Amino acid sequence: MAEVSPTQEVGFVELDARPDIERPRAPAHMIGDVAQDLGLWERLFGKTWVRRALVLVVLGIAWEAYARYAGNELMFPSLSATLDAWWQGMRSGVLISSVYGTLQVLLLGYAVAVCISVILTTFAISTRVGTDVLATMTAMFNPLPAIAILPLALLWFGLGVTSLIFVIVHSVLWAVSLNTLTGFLAVSQTQRMVGRNYGLKGVSFVVKILIPAAFPSILSGLKIGWAFAWRTLIAAELVFGVSGNSAGLGWYIFQNRNALETANVFAGLLTVIIIGLFVEGVIFRTIEAATVRRWGMQS
Repeated sequence: MAEVSPTQEVGFVELDARPDIERPRAPAHMIGDVAQDLGLWERLFGKTWVRRALVLVVLGIAWEAYARYAGNELMFPSLSATLDAWWQGMRSGVLISSVYGTLQVLLLGYAVAVCISVILTTFAISTRVGTDVLATMTAMFNPLPAIAILPLALLWFGLGVTSLIFVIVHSVLWAVSLNTLTGFLAVSQTQRMVGRNYGLKGVSFVVKILIPAAFPSILSGLKIGWAFAWRTLIAAELVFGVSGNSAGLGWYIFQNRNALETANVFAGLLTVIIIGLFVEGVIFRTIEAATVRRWGMQS
């Protein structure tokens, strides 16, 4: 074969052979640090709880500044006055008793609603008729606010814990069921076929395949249901008053509003917020970290 020269003529254009370039390897001490330590502020702001705490501090400063600017403790008490009223209520035990009475009813109603939701969604995902039944009932009752059925609860169950549980179940059941059913229907066919190949059917198929795959949606429904239950119960206690043997937070707020103790009203509302932050930021976040984050289903 004929030798190929460094330059060859292709048409009317001459192409020069590109020379190889070999660069010497730089010493390690001249490259510098590839990874640098983060500063104090960067490390702090990298933590979620620090950023959220900062938001709370800013809101607290804005609250205190506006209250001092308005100068009307009867209409809008300052944060310092609210915290003082909250501490006095906790120390006297009145606020603790109210929180205890409310949480008792709330947890009972929430647990009943979740159990009913498990039964309904299991039936819905197992049969086509069940899916149609749950979808129809959810479309009918989910838009119906729980406050609208308070008169019926009073008529059917009278004044007491049973009526409160009834409205809580209504507010929680449809939100949890809708999110759970949506998550079940979104499970891929590949995962379903894996379960079928292992011979899973009925409840075992739901527990071992559908629930783990749809758990992010289920957890979202549980969060929404908790928020609905919390605000529904406070509103119901404003109407029902004493539930069981003790008055709840809603009744505590209502009584202090009638007595024009606005700082105590804000203290009751602050207690509702604190419990909500604790449940959302500690309980549900712990469940999320132990499940969907650990399984790699959420970053």
